[in-house]
Amino acid sequence: MDEFQLIDLIVETLGPTAQAPWVRVGPGDDCTVTDLPAGHQLVSSIDTLLGGVHFPIDSNPQLIGYRAMMVSLSDVVAMGAKPAFVMIALTLPDADEVWVRALADGIRRAAQVSGAAVAGGNITRGPVCLSLSVHGSLPAGTALLRSGARPGDGVYVSGEIGGAAFALKTGKLEAYAGLDHLDPAGRAYFAPAPPFHLADAIRTSASAAIDVSDGLLQDLGHLCKASGVGVDLKEKLIPVFAGMSVADAVNGSDDYVMCFTSPGFELPGVTRIGTVTAEPGIWIDGVAQNLTGYQHFNS
Repeated sequence: MDEFQLIDLIVETLGPTAQAPWVRVGPGDDCTVTDLPAGHQLVSSIDTLLGGVHFPIDSNPQLIGYRAMMVSLSDVVAMGAKPAFVMIALTLPDADEVWVRALADGIRRAAQVSGAAVAGGNITRGPVCLSLSVHGSLPAGTALLRSGARPGDGVYVSGEIGGAAFALKTGKLEAYAGLDHLDPAGRAYFAPAPPFHLADAIRTSASAAIDVSDGLLQDLGHLCKASGVGVDLKEKLIPVFAGMSVADAVNGSDDYVMCFTSPGFELPGVTRIGTVTAEPGIWIDGVAQNLTGYQHFNS
């Protein structure tokens, strides 16, 4: 297949998820044209996922597509926004129709869950890599930043910590046959679940937020630095994936749950794990922690 046939195959597989009321011109033209509801702003982020770095190169392509969407859209939720549309640049070494169709099916299924339309993209030849430009909308002036945490706020997470790190530890990621055949560890890695349904509640009730991509402690460190505060976590309150120690879980990567601060927050599935402090630093039960999460460039 040539490039244009691959594009047609992807758009065919995406089906209705390539369109949405706010997408006026979708795949097939030089640019995508979108609308925003009156009084709303656009939030945007971009992620690159490289085969052999962000997923095993021999993973099921359906899982690669699903994971790529969810880890990228997680940033949108961290701003308190609802996903609107995604643009995807894809590089492939070969025009493998079966592989591409499975990848597009994973993207389609993630688009259905998130509500984001796949509004356009590009294909070129090269090592397996997906770059996703993700966009969401929220009422003007309400974007949730990392810089609003205040001493006394609670620290919350929207799900378990350490599941993806456990999956990496088992070393069997290439063995998963698809989205319908994942065990809990495989789901934690390949099918993270950013809390799209909590976007409005987080935006209106939280003081600061970040998605947990590089490790709970390391990402909390970014939030604390931006806010000029510290946090004291309680070990017994941290929801740790079964089989992981607390130390490994809080330093493991790829959870893609929300971590946020708030004067008060009570919704099912959200757990308070500590308190914001005036003194900078991160503690667990009063013990200072080293931040050793994932980094792309280690010295």
